[in-house]
Amino acid sequence: MTCPSLAVSVHAGQAISRAADQRVNLTLADRPRQQGRDRLGNPVECTGSALRNLPVFAGDKEEGRRLDDLWQGLMQAIWLVVTLDADLVEISLRSLQVTLSALAFACLVAMPLAALLTVRRFRLRRSVIAVMNALMGLPPVVVGLVVYVLLSRSGPLGALGLLFTPWAMIIAQMIVIIPLIASISHQSLRDLWFEYHDLLISMNVTRWQKITTLLWDARRALLTAALAGFGRGIGEVGAIMIVGGNIDHATRVLTSAIALETGKGDFALALALGFILIALAIAVNLVIHWLGRTEREGRW
Repeated sequence: MTCPSLAVSVHAGQAISRAADQRVNLTLADRPRQQGRDRLGNPVECTGSALRNLPVFAGDKEEGRRLDDLWQGLMQAIWLVVTLDADLVEISLRSLQVTLSALAFACLVAMPLAALLTVRRFRLRRSVIAVMNALMGLPPVVVGLVVYVLLSRSGPLGALGLLFTPWAMIIAQMIVIIPLIASISHQSLRDLWFEYHDLLISMNVTRWQKITTLLWDARRALLTAALAGFGRGIGEVGAIMIVGGNIDHATRVLTSAIALETGKGDFALALALGFILIALAIAVNLVIHWLGRTEREGRW
């Protein structure tokens, strides 16, 4: 037996649902022709109930907002560069300090090593050169992990307290760029050694004199190798973030700051830092190009 009140409620609900469907159909039918999109994203014109079968796309509005945000961030970045923002200058100077220090120490190790491998013959010489060339592709993240383990409190060098300091970043960059500088320097010195070999042997000079002579006469090629190491070091981010920690006003450099500010959504500062980084990379390439032109023209 059905309850009378329940039956009345069911009939009333059905009537309300039919009336709502009729109102929706009338409303859609009375609408003017509108612009929609099909499943492939192509624009189509539709009216009436056909609008019910098309999905709603908000991509146009979102795309416009993204372009506006990008344009505003670009203008703010240019303003930060023009006005020499304090944070921007601080991060840029710290990046130059760390990279130039690592480059100086790396050149003191890599260039004499390359010259020694050039003038001296020993049993495992070819194996050492092969390993040196292979280390040019050493993953920076692995270098950062190894340096972190060595400099951590439980590591063998933990008592020095260098972790999360600029010195740890310099050590990591040194390890990354030494194989690159040594390999490029060795190739240049090897070509020069073929020309100087007979002359230096006939003069009966010492091994150290051979090394210094090669390093001096190949100074242009060695400078190019050093600039290549600078380009590799200034763009390093993986090892730097591991051993430096990206600490504000302490170990934050260009690459780590770009990664941080992009994650925070501050595109203005990230773009400004990117402009500085690109400018430094272009300057290095221009210097290398200039050196190559002077070398071809026989000038120094």
